[in-house]
Amino acid sequence: MNAEQTTPEDPTAVSRKKDHIELAFRSQVGRLALDNRFFYEPVLAAHPKPGSLPPVNFLGKTLRTPIWVSSMTGGTALARTINRNLARACAEFGMGMGLGSCRQLLYSDEYLPDFDVRDIIGTELPLYANLGIAQVENLLRNRQSPVIRDLLNRLRADGLIVHINPLQEAMQPEGDFFERPPLDTLAELLRVADYPVIAKEVGQGMGPASLRALLQLPLAAIEFAAAGGTNFAKLELLRSSPEKQEIFKKFAHVGHSAEEMVEFANRIFTEPDSLHKVNNLILSGGVGDFMDGYYLIRRSTVPAVYGQASGFLRHAQGEYAELHAYVSAQVRGLELANAFLKVR
Repeated sequence: MNAEQTTPEDPTAVSRKKDHIELAFRSQVGRLALDNRFFYEPVLAAHPKPGSLPPVNFLGKTLRTPIWVSSMTGGTALARTINRNLARACAEFGMGMGLGSCRQLLYSDEYLPDFDVRDIIGTELPLYANLGIAQVENLLRNRQSPVIRDLLNRLRADGLIVHINPLQEAMQPEGDFFERPPLDTLAELLRVADYPVIAKEVGQGMGPASLRALLQLPLAAIEFAAAGGTNFAKLELLRSSPEKQEIFKKFAHVGHSAEEMVEFANRIFTEPDSLHKVNNLILSGGVGDFMDGYYLIRRSTVPAVYGQASGFLRHAQGEYAELHAYVSAQVRGLELANAFLKVR
């Protein structure tokens, strides 16, 4: 049989070999382009079956995929489509979900349909509401903290994410003013809350002193929201006057990457006098795909999942089929990474 013949067992032989010849030179990867975060170990595992990722116990529930859909948006017709698509993907693939800022729901149900996705995601997966630290500070100051419990009840949410964003608020033309350090506000909230609380940044991450202080609070988890993804200080500057943009532009270039924050956390957890009370991390910020996420969760010495926002947001604005294809590819990539890649 010559090379131009096919068999019933290999019907694509001719076209495949032709592709190999035509694409050979375009398929070369230079040494400097190799991803040196991993050892590639091709002989130690078979091809993983779809659905083979080990389950992850996280926030008292079980995830089938170690991905957290990080807080998105609400308050517009498009946001309703986005959140419902995301919740559907979480249900199908077994991921956790954090809602976007629920500030609009504190005293009104006008936008509740944008956020009300519990029936879509189901009860077996974690769903968390989201408020800014400024709103929490204001509610505590006015002795209105029960409003938060009411919000969680209306959303049937498992708990609350509190986003900490001093630079964003300072750059935002309509920004709020913090009268107390966020750490003090969180500590007071935790004294009165009868629900789990997650603390997160909003795109610049945090340094070791802040991370260490948060780890000493009885939080359900900490989400990094590190630098490398959407930078909300820069976003708000772009909404400001040209003069303000020029004066404060360097603030957009401060922060910490998710990889750097993993190293901070690993060191803190191994300190002999560590008083940490947090045992769940969401590694997010600049996580572009499953390769970044797999690397981070394997580097972490404590249980962790990884979070994505912009990648999901990009594919969640239209028909669900587009988001399904994207998430399916990410999950398959995780399965292959889990089988054949070891972190250096």
